[in-house]
Amino acid sequence: MVRTARFLTIFIACWLAVAGHQPCAAQDAERGYLVDVPVPLDSQATVKLIGTLERLVESAPTDGRLDVVLQYGDDRSGGEATSFEDALKLARAMTGNRLRSLRLVSWVEGNVTGHSILPILASDSVLASPSGSLRDASSGEADFDETIRLTYLSVAAKRGVFPAAVVEALVDPEIELSRVNTVDGKTTFAAGKDLVKLRETDRVLSEETWSAPGAPTVLSADQLRSSRILAGLTSDQREVADVLDLAELIGVGEQSDGGALKGVHLEIAGSISRNRVRRWQSNLNASLENDVNTWLVSINSVGGDMDQSAILASLIGMPEPPLRNAPGFLSGESRADSALIAVACKPLYIKPDATLGGSGTDVITITDIDNHRELIDQIARTTKRPAGLIRGLLCPELDVFPFTNKKTGQVKYCSEEELTAGAEDPQLERDRWERGERLDFADGIDADRAIELGLAEAKSESLEDAAARAGFSSIPDPVSDRGIIRIVERLGRSKGLMMILMMVGFIALSAEMNAPGIGVPGFLAMVCFGLFFWMNYLAGTAEWLELVLLLMGLACIALEVFVIPGFGIFGIGGMIMTVASIVLMSQTFVLPKNSYQLAVLTRGLWAAIVSLLGMVGGFVLMRQLFPHVPLFRHLMMETPDSAAMDQAEKLADYGWLLGQQGTTTTPLRPSGKALFGDQIVQVVSEGSMVDPGSTVTVIDVQGTRVIVEG
Repeated sequence: MVRTARFLTIFIACWLAVAGHQPCAAQDAERGYLVDVPVPLDSQATVKLIGTLERLVESAPTDGRLDVVLQYGDDRSGGEATSFEDALKLARAMTGNRLRSLRLVSWVEGNVTGHSILPILASDSVLASPSGSLRDASSGEADFDETIRLTYLSVAAKRGVFPAAVVEALVDPEIELSRVNTVDGKTTFAAGKDLVKLRETDRVLSEETWSAPGAPTVLSADQLRSSRILAGLTSDQREVADVLDLAELIGVGEQSDGGALKGVHLEIAGSISRNRVRRWQSNLNASLENDVNTWLVSINSVGGDMDQSAILASLIGMPEPPLRNAPGFLSGESRADSALIAVACKPLYIKPDATLGGSGTDVITITDIDNHRELIDQIARTTKRPAGLIRGLLCPELDVFPFTNKKTGQVKYCSEEELTAGAEDPQLERDRWERGERLDFADGIDADRAIELGLAEAKSESLEDAAARAGFSSIPDPVSDRGIIRIVERLGRSKGLMMILMMVGFIALSAEMNAPGIGVPGFLAMVCFGLFFWMNYLAGTAEWLELVLLLMGLACIALEVFVIPGFGIFGIGGMIMTVASIVLMSQTFVLPKNSYQLAVLTRGLWAAIVSLLGMVGGFVLMRQLFPHVPLFRHLMMETPDSAAMDQAEKLADYGWLLGQQGTTTTPLRPSGKALFGDQIVQVVSEGSMVDPGSTVTVIDVQGTRVIVEG
């Protein structure tokens, strides 16, 4: 009885353990995603499909692969219209490193023809419904192309799902395909010349013709299953999930946190400044109130303020519901602190000729990195980018190395201090890794290097292409902002236009100085200077200090021209303040601290000098040319006639008074009037005060100036 009771106890315990384990298995079962493949494939659909797959990479587990089913529906006619280039682009993406964390399964429900077959050959495995088939991959091609055949064979060889003979027969309808049983008990496929050579041997036991020469190859689902090309026959999504051992298949766009993709476009161009970041931040937050769930960020910036870039990067790099993600597109350069904004975007698409990192308008020190270390680590965890690389990209002074684990081959990017931080035995930890060459980020990195290091996801030729990869049918609308501001910001990025504004402004100012009171040149100068300041203000390089300097400089120059004859302290000081204001309006720093800032300062100085030369040149031009041009002659004051002036001075000759005595009629303090004979004359004493009625003697006559002594 005791043995029986003990046996029953053990049996019940085992049964409960097994029964209790089943729910856990159901809970731990994985989910897969279902993506519809449009047929025929065009360039836009291809880019959008690749973008969808790249976004799904973010959902892949770190210790496994995510199942993604590419569905070719039961009505997939028109594959012959798929271009070879578009199909190859998708196939290359499917076999590339970027999607290596996905297990791509093609599910063929209908008849797939033409080059739409090529991405199926690039799949990890293939499923098909009973009515599915693959037909004539070369359909739509006028002539057979050997390059296409080799490409098909290369793509299929990367996966090893389709035998080479089957691939050749699908591409070239002129060759025969047979399934051959050999005397050694093996079954193989042979096509074309290989089939002829095999028949000439005594190894063929039997063969089954699958495709006659001159007839397009058609592979049915039964044939694909019998040849073990298919992973299984499936009639619906439930069966697909069962074959792949998945709890469920979720159609892309049907995720619980998804819904329709609705986004806005934020353009970050020029300098990063406090007022611009506040405006962008306000506009982005306001967009979430309009059911926006995705921000598409395009970047072309030289940086400007590490603290402000950190604020924007935290907003973009750590999205909170209802925001799903913030894909980015680097169109030109993302220097200094703006690189933090770029790497915070996930995924980040980068133009082939773009530059990520490098010297910019803000010099980032190791202290700045330490102050933002926690934020950088958070962005690195969210975007799955190496934190050490982000720090090195922002501050080229940091010594960042690639360390390779000698046992596992794992690569870690960090400094030597970070490698051993927290280790109980730093030397032992250091011995576990092999250090590579120091990474140099001083001049930034190109697109290929950024992708290789995991700081960007893929290259993209245009914003339209990046938007399609992110899942948009077109570029989203810009974040809510006044259109005039966007227009002025775009115009402000044209250095040529800025130079023209300054030249025209100074020339108009010189015209107003030559003919004061006309008003039109003065108004034009005011408009040019106002636009110049506004454009730089919106670009984040100008503040009110620069405007005050410009106004004070122009006021001092005007004071020197109209009030104080000659050229003294007001003229020199005015020119210095004017040049300083123009230079400071074109940059976010005062004194250069790196080569990039020095280049910006040099450009600003030349712009200021050329602008001032325009004013001087315009002044001289108007003086010399306009008096001889009838249209502008009335704008210029006539040059006085020196002979006429001499004659006028001779008419008031007081030389006869020299040595004469007279009587003052008014006090001389020191000027006043005196009576000589019967003529009252304006006189000036030699310096002392003289009372009225006193006798004075003329001691000197200078034209109309009569000097007396009492």
